[in-house]
Amino acid sequence: MIPARYASERLPAKALAELDGLPMVAHVYQRACQATTVEQVIVATDDERIAAAARAVGAEVVMTDPGHCSGSDRVAEVARALDHDIIVNVQGDLPLLDPAMVDSLVERLRDDPGCELATVAVPIDDPREMADPSVVKLVCRADGRALYFSRAAIPFACDAAAGSQATALHHVGLYAYRREALLRFSQLEPTALERSEKLEQLRALEHGMDIAVVVMAGGAPLEVDTPADLKRARQALQSGEAGTTA
Repeated sequence: MIPARYASERLPAKALAELDGLPMVAHVYQRACQATTVEQVIVATDDERIAAAARAVGAEVVMTDPGHCSGSDRVAEVARALDHDIIVNVQGDLPLLDPAMVDSLVERLRDDPGCELATVAVPIDDPREMADPSVVKLVCRADGRALYFSRAAIPFACDAAAGSQATALHHVGLYAYRREALLRFSQLEPTALERSEKLEQLRALEHGMDIAVVVMAGGAPLEVDTPADLKRARQALQSGEAGTTA
């Protein structure tokens, strides 16, 4: 499921932004379709302009309530009418999405019946990412489940020796849910941590839901949130790059 809205805060109408001759939502749809584990790909939107752009490349579109506060709520609305066991939420601002990430999430849930939802992370190699609040950092428990997400630099290294032993991960905004877990999550009230960090995955943690983390090699796919991100995405597509964060 690809939630896409018109009134994005930092880059309005970004779902329709042109990249290499196609709107961004079309790139996300085409890449999601390349995942081998999925049976159906749907664009969930509240805007007819986005719907028309998606249908132009053959996408199935479901119109949703314009009042949703998050992409997860939009995905959950559509999921109520579906009977799939696993729902993958692919953000509509990932035009350089690696389809293997979608497959890895689906396989993670299939391999672990006790897991309610899963997400993707990649190692942080560039120290600048740790200081960048637009990069969501993730630390895990010993069992590979998410311990905390933050825009701050976590874990904090009190000395060089401690820092060298800690693993910092860059969170990628992809989620695979068991359908019932998604519907339950969508009924939960936003929490204090979620409102503070503006990260809805903290709602799941605060309510005791386990989030399995799939750690993948390589960089994170570029999320297009600003005009500068859009420029980098255009350059990557024009040069034929697979697409990782700058």
